[in-house]
Amino acid sequence: MRIAFVSIDTVHHRETETNQRFQTILEVLRDHGHDVHCFCAGFWDDESPTLERDEITYHAVTDDVDARRSFCLRLPFDLAAAGADIVHANAQPPTAVLAANWGATLARAPLLVEWYGDGGVDDDRWTRRATKRGDRLVTPSELVATWVRERGADGDDVETVPNPIDVDRIQSVTPADRVDVVYARRLDEGANLESLLLGLAELRGRDWSTTVVGDGPERAAYERLASDLRIEDRITFVGDLSLEERIAVYRGAHVFAQTAEHCVFPTEMCWALASGCVGIVEYHADSSAHELVEGWDRGFRTTSEEELADAILEAGDLEYREFDDRFADYDESVVADRYLEQYRTLQDEHGLL
Repeated sequence: MRIAFVSIDTVHHRETETNQRFQTILEVLRDHGHDVHCFCAGFWDDESPTLERDEITYHAVTDDVDARRSFCLRLPFDLAAAGADIVHANAQPPTAVLAANWGATLARAPLLVEWYGDGGVDDDRWTRRATKRGDRLVTPSELVATWVRERGADGDDVETVPNPIDVDRIQSVTPADRVDVVYARRLDEGANLESLLLGLAELRGRDWSTTVVGDGPERAAYERLASDLRIEDRITFVGDLSLEERIAVYRGAHVFAQTAEHCVFPTEMCWALASGCVGIVEYHADSSAHELVEGWDRGFRTTSEEELADAILEAGDLEYREFDDRFADYDESVVADRYLEQYRTLQDEHGLL
């Protein structure tokens, strides 16, 4: 299947969570043998209109990532000439969705729009128009699906597809040393690591150990807080780790704590739960993390530091695991099949099969 992806900027322009999700989808579908093309702003040095990289063909619709008007004017004609079976567009910016919709119409191909929602979903005229375009709208979680519906999308057109993980890769990694609690995230203003530290301080009279994975501008402040709470001797800040190293930590840990205030899909938590961790989530209105643990006997949802501390104690009664096959549905092969099912359904609805 030839798939035309549309995103003005990519991970080769900016390393954002939204762009990383989009790139992951490109690579997963490429790995499943499909002909993947990405229509974007050029990011390579020469003036060639296309670039073949890692078996993905990038098409420079414009030379400047900030030339949005030019991108939207040229995109429909580039898509019409692409001969794609499906058009798959990033929802940011929403004006590009309108252009992709026009291009898909000219190409007589169905349009699927990816609404990731990192940073929220704006409530402006262009966004509301964009939510009404596309034969299918995909979000990473029910949280973002709700935001998109609130902006005018038809609920019947919205599907939820999570970020993928690699189950085989998890099982190939040797677990690191045992640790009671692990936390992993960029340590910035949204990390809310203080909730976990305050919860752990409630348990300072008990025997436990914690690993904090990640770095960022608030790391020093969190290290000072741990010291002020007199628990710094049992918390290890290890900084940024590779995926392989993080998986090893998760497989050695008993509990993964998720306390961030904003999260459209808790990818690191998903890796950790598949690696056998018990999941403890502090509920926040702008986080979807609780969706991973609802109705699961190894998951806890809390709303305060006291409840978080109680959940850590209760989790201690659950068995230690190094893998949990409950999360096999998040494997990249399953996620790829879900996208392909959407593509084929749309083609069938358009009489293209």
